[in-house]
Amino acid sequence: PVANATISPGPPAHQVCVGDPVTLHCSVQVGSAPVTFTWLRDGQEVARGPLLELEDVNVGHSGTYQCVATNQLDGHRVFRALSPELALEVTPRGHGGTAVAAGVGGSLLFLVLLVGVIVAWHWWHRMGGALPQPPPLPEEGEVLYTHVVITEPTGGPPHAAPPKDIKVTYAKLPGLRGRPQDPSGIYESVP
Repeated sequence: PVANATISPGPPAHQVCVGDPVTLHCSVQVGSAPVTFTWLRDGQEVARGPLLELEDVNVGHSGTYQCVATNQLDGHRVFRALSPELALEVTPRGHGGTAVAAGVGGSLLFLVLLVGVIVAWHWWHRMGGALPQPPPLPEEGEVLYTHVVITEPTGGPPHAAPPKDIKVTYAKLPGLRGRPQDPSGIYESVP
């Protein structure tokens, strides 16, 4: 009879990457010749012989492997020994490194954004905590003075010159839909 069938490398688990070669060896400690070996994956026969050689494994090779050792005495009695199960896990190559890189990249992006928010918050509070206000609109009857730029009719460069004949003209410049216009705007005087 046969007994103590074993698989090496030993159970309970064996992890390999896609593309790796895998060789499993089945042996018995007790048994008289001739002993035959049958390999099972998830209960289905996949090969015969003491060696199971899987070259260039893929995820489809994952499963639970067992070896059945068999011998026959007197041509009538059949003895079988079943090895312990070996769980073979085939994992895609390189995915662990990609996941780590994605995790590190996401963490760095979060830290950069956090630092940006902190810097912006400090800048805002150092500036007084509020956005600068636009200059107030002129009040009714307020006189506005401005700098006069005279341009040459020939298209020469503009230059500043003191006005010769000073005329004071009062003009009310209504803005869009009757609202006062922005005092910092540029307006053209039309004769």
